Amino acid sequence: MQVVSCNYAQHAEQILNIFNEAIANSTALYDYTPRPLASMVAWFEDKQSNQLPVVGIENDAGVLVGFASYGAFRVRPAYKYSVEHSIYIHPEHRGQGLGKKLLLLIIEQAKAQGYHTLIGGIDSDNAASIALHVQHGFIHAGTIKESGFKFGRWLDLAFYQLILATPEYPIDG
Repeated sequence: MQVVSCNYAQHAEQILNIFNEAIANSTALYDYTPRPLASMVAWFEDKQSNQLPVVGIENDAGVLVGFASYGAFRVRPAYKYSVEHSIYIHPEHRGQGLGKKLLLLIIEQAKAQGYHTLIGGIDSDNAASIALHVQHGFIHAGTIKESGFKFGRWLDLAFYQLILATPEYPIDG
């Protein structure tokens, strides 16, 4: 297994497959409909234009088995030091420590880019993801009850956050 920086040409379809599996079979994404390949163009353009990392793990055959990224938490300027991250693992590779590896990479990327708060929005029933985040210093920052509806039931969205020691000199504006 090796860590890679993901790009559109090499990874868009593989990321899309992981996204669409999560949409169809889990509450990791509060979407109903699988995304088309065309949606990945804007997704990668946003990441690239905002200098947001997309890190992945490939197996020895060069197949992407998981990826992580982050993006703006909210678009108002005062939120500029906060990002919301996502981690997705291909179902055949869950439980192998890949989520931990990706989370640690994302934390380091956020520090290097001078972010202060890393936020994870996690379905409250996703015990594995919650445990992973707590194990790495994230604290529960609140839950929005019944904020989503999928698979015939209401979903609670829990927020976990990690406060980083960066940036050294934050500024207004």
